[in-house]
Amino acid sequence: MEAIEVTGLRKTYRGRDAVAGIDLVVARGEIFALLGPNGAGKTTTVEILEGHRRRTGGDVRVLGEDPGKAGSAWRSRIGIVLQDADDAADLTVHEMVRHVAGFYPSPRKPDEVIELVGLTAKRNSKIRTLSGGQRRRVDVALGIVGRPELLFLDEPTTGFDPEARRQFWELIRTLAGDGTTIVLTTHYLDEAETLADRLAVLAGGRIVAEGTPATLGGRGAAEALVSWRSDGELHTEQHADPSDLLRRLLDTGVDLTTLTVTRPTLEDTYLTLIGAAR
Repeated sequence: MEAIEVTGLRKTYRGRDAVAGIDLVVARGEIFALLGPNGAGKTTTVEILEGHRRRTGGDVRVLGEDPGKAGSAWRSRIGIVLQDADDAADLTVHEMVRHVAGFYPSPRKPDEVIELVGLTAKRNSKIRTLSGGQRRRVDVALGIVGRPELLFLDEPTTGFDPEARRQFWELIRTLAGDGTTIVLTTHYLDEAETLADRLAVLAGGRIVAEGTPATLGGRGAAEALVSWRSDGELHTEQHADPSDLLRRLLDTGVDLTTLTVTRPTLEDTYLTLIGAAR
């Protein structure tokens, strides 16, 4: 059984499709990223998968059940880390995690979760005294304390500094390594490329491309751009396989410090897909 199976999902507001008939499958144990500009339908899609918003049409199965009809037993199997989660600022980290753990039938031990998110040194600190990155770690602790089979992360590293983001990535890899399925929405393309096993790009309520970060939108088969300088002039050529050109350039003694070989980045591919969908 897949973690998520979606067929023909639609959500209409005032006659306008916010989600216009998408199909989606997320395998158990994978990290799946949803990308797209604001208004593309990402948040609506995720809220339907979480059971927080009713759909207009289509079939949705999350952990084998319809999230629009599932009960508390199903909800205890998923974890949600919202983009703007409220917190109880005057509680300590331990008090907050222990409180939320009480809502689940078989939670992790609070201290185990606090250690997992890297907040042991802040165990007895009030949440209002924490930095933004530390508060985000509390949000994650609350999302995983119930031992979720499936974890939703909405823009999890917004506002993080580079070091905090990379520490957070290691936490996500640890959770995935333990078998947790993770659905991630992010505007950071380097984050998606680093973490995701697969990803989908939404635009105008539709999935315009889906695949691995390396193959999305034909990226893996895109031609390479070879650039070099010779006699003070810049030369460029595009080749599906630049091996022969590189050998010729080496034989002619081209200055290697001027030689570059590039293929479209994930950002290049993403912007092309979004532009074509407008």
